[in-house]
Amino acid sequence: MISIHPVNPDKRTIRRAAYVLSQGGVIVYPTDTVYGIGCDITKKNAIERIVQIKARTLKKPFSFICSDLKHISHYAEVTDSNYRILKRFLPGPYTFILPATKYVPQLLRAKQKTVGIRIPDHPVTLALVQELGNPLLSTSANLTGDDVITDPDEIERVFGKLVDMILQCGMLSNTPSSVVSLADNKVEVLRKGTGDVSYFS
Repeated sequence: MISIHPVNPDKRTIRRAAYVLSQGGVIVYPTDTVYGIGCDITKKNAIERIVQIKARTLKKPFSFICSDLKHISHYAEVTDSNYRILKRFLPGPYTFILPATKYVPQLLRAKQKTVGIRIPDHPVTLALVQELGNPLLSTSANLTGDDVITDPDEIERVFGKLVDMILQCGMLSNTPSSVVSLADNKVEVLRKGTGDVSYFS
C-alpha cells in the first residue's frame, strides 16, 4: 500500500502504478466517490482476474474511466446533445451509459452494446489514466454483495494479497457514482449516487 497526495500526486508513484497496469496488473485506486479496483481495459487476463477477485459475473458489465471527452469519443458514440451533457457534468461523480464503439473490448460491452464511462474529478485517477494511455477499469472496492470499503487499512486486509498495488489517500465515501443512461436517444437515471440527478428528472 502506497500513500499518495489527493491533490498533487507524486509523478513517480503515478508512473509506477501505470507501469504495473501496463504489465497486466490490478490495483486499488481513489476516485471522487469510492475506492476502485481496476486494470488496463486492454488486458483481458487482468479483467478476468478482477472478476474472480470481486466474485462477480461477466454478465454484469464493468464501466471504465477515460481521461477527457475526446478520449470518450473513441470508445462511445456521442451525439451533439449527449456531448453537451457530458461537457456539463464531467469530470464528476457520474457514470454515463453510451453506445459502444468497436474499440471497446467485448468483455466490457453490455448485451445492448453499450458501455459505462466515467471521468472522475480526482487528480490521482486522471493522472493515472493519462500516464497509462488507456482507459482504466472501474469497479468499487468491495466483494459483490458487500458494502463498499472506505478505510484503506480494511482494503489492505481484504485485497492486499489479491492485487498488485494499493494507492491510498485516506478515508473516502461509500456512495458510488450516479449512473445515467444516454442510450437510445433518451435520458434515464439508473442509479442515484453521489452526483446530483435532479437535472435528469
